[in-house]
Amino acid sequence: MGAMARAADLSGFLRSRRAALTPAEVGLPRNSNARRVQGLRREEIAMLAGVSVDYYTRLEQGRAPNVSAQVLSAVADALRLDGMERRHLFDMAQPGTAPVQPTKIGPRKARPAMRMMMDALDPTPAVLHGPCLEVVAINRMGKVLFDDFDAMPPGERNTARWMFLNPRARVVFPDWEEIGSQMAAILRLTAGRVSVGPPEHRASMARLVDDLCSRSEEFARVWAEHRIFQHTHGTKRFRHEAVGIMMINYESLIPPADPGLTLTLYTADTGSPSEEKLRALADWAANRDAAAGAGSENRPAR
Repeated sequence: MGAMARAADLSGFLRSRRAALTPAEVGLPRNSNARRVQGLRREEIAMLAGVSVDYYTRLEQGRAPNVSAQVLSAVADALRLDGMERRHLFDMAQPGTAPVQPTKIGPRKARPAMRMMMDALDPTPAVLHGPCLEVVAINRMGKVLFDDFDAMPPGERNTARWMFLNPRARVVFPDWEEIGSQMAAILRLTAGRVSVGPPEHRASMARLVDDLCSRSEEFARVWAEHRIFQHTHGTKRFRHEAVGIMMINYESLIPPADPGLTLTLYTADTGSPSEEKLRALADWAANRDAAAGAGSENRPAR
């Protein structure tokens, strides 16, 4: 992502957050006159942040170079940004002054020891993602829970691409619209961090976003909302034809030796019906693989 693209993202982000606020939320009196814009006006944000309307306008239009951390903090306060949104604002507006330094991006490959650990975790599903949400590694039960990314062409081994372009994603996630919106928001947050990373990663992110916007109307719509989301932990509903719907917990970890990579593990609550289904799914997969192996052994040699 170059300077122009980052300025455009900054503009869209600030406008979207300004549009989400009402005068009552920030302690301003309601104006009886009809408002021409949704949410707060630029002059209202400028007043709350203690900057001139002209300066805030240039900031929102991406035309304010060398903006100070103090001004960014004041704007973040005026827009009622949370911690994650605040970091995202700094990443886009002034990467060098971000309160938390941008994530260092490491190589997009898994160390052999990491792959062995993921295999040892089986039957716990595990997925290792790269900086642009590419699937770097996935273990056997990860493939069962999601899809066989290893069997896909290398260019398609990306969770965001799979989510919006592969029909399998709508089968796996009963709440596809909610999860898809989260995925776009994760990608939006990642794009801000990648924007200060190596040129090849910026180029990969730009190609991915352009491709998704051109091929998926759903992605283009949620991408334009400028939402951000961090995939740290939570619960999602999964569906598999063999066992039905499961409530699955996810925990995302950043390996200290592999900056830029994220390992996500999937489990179910102890003693829950979903844990029983996840265990049954592991048995189903093991029987399927055993049957496939036996079938290949019984085929006559050519």
